[in-house]
Amino acid sequence: MCQWSSSCYCSMAIGTFFIKNMLELKFKYMKVAIIGAGNMGGAIARGMAQGSLIRPVDITVSNPSEGKLRAIKEFNPQIKTTCNNQEAINEADLIILAVKPWFIKEVIEGLTLQTEKQIIASVAAGIPFAEYEQWIGEKATIFRIIPNTAISQMQSMTLLASHNASKEQEALLANIFNEMGVAMLIDEKQMGAATALTSCGIAYVLKYIQAAMQAGVEMGIYPKDAARMVAQSVKGAAELILTNESHPSVEIDKVTTPGGLTIKGINELEHGGFTSAIINAMKASLK
Repeated sequence: MCQWSSSCYCSMAIGTFFIKNMLELKFKYMKVAIIGAGNMGGAIARGMAQGSLIRPVDITVSNPSEGKLRAIKEFNPQIKTTCNNQEAINEADLIILAVKPWFIKEVIEGLTLQTEKQIIASVAAGIPFAEYEQWIGEKATIFRIIPNTAISQMQSMTLLASHNASKEQEALLANIFNEMGVAMLIDEKQMGAATALTSCGIAYVLKYIQAAMQAGVEMGIYPKDAARMVAQSVKGAAELILTNESHPSVEIDKVTTPGGLTIKGINELEHGGFTSAIINAMKASLK
């Protein structure tokens, strides 16, 4: 019995070691093409180049205008750039389509893809796998990816949904985007709601920071100082939730002394419809 168990554990360890090393080899030689150098495509390129899994020299970014490509080159000269989409993808293992949703079909139809060996990932919101199947093919390995712009700071909350992907391919994509923040693999049916919380949600957090800054300026604090104070407070609040795995109400209770200043401010937020406004904004983003 002991011999059988030892053999079993040994086999499992060898298997785990083999999978880990296969993934490392995949990363070592993986070439990535990013179509589109706008806000999201550029952010992904910059974030990926700062990681340790994909070498900057193995990243190619294509864009119709050279201005945005020059900005990427200035950020990291090792990243390859081109104005030719096909040239960008010819040797790519992973193709990331970072163009607007209304432009995605035209871009795909202009490409000659090698779907038997290339992974296609799209950041275009609101386009289901069923439509990609029509444009690319039923057997293609496709990912829908929704990062947010904090990816350039390695702090994105990135959503992943897969179609025809193996567990290894899911692990590859998750590991790449986990280096740029946190990646979460979800069902496609959850993409709309999750996008409202993350990709749209970062704008709502920034809107709170902007409003709090304005309040600070009105109370006599310089704008740059107010920005730093509020941004660090938001960062600290996020860390409390992520590190403690607690509920926001628990953390709020810790700073709301009976009769104190904080509870008065919390009540003013509620009187002003703060919670309802956030919920309505999230729901509006889902439409």
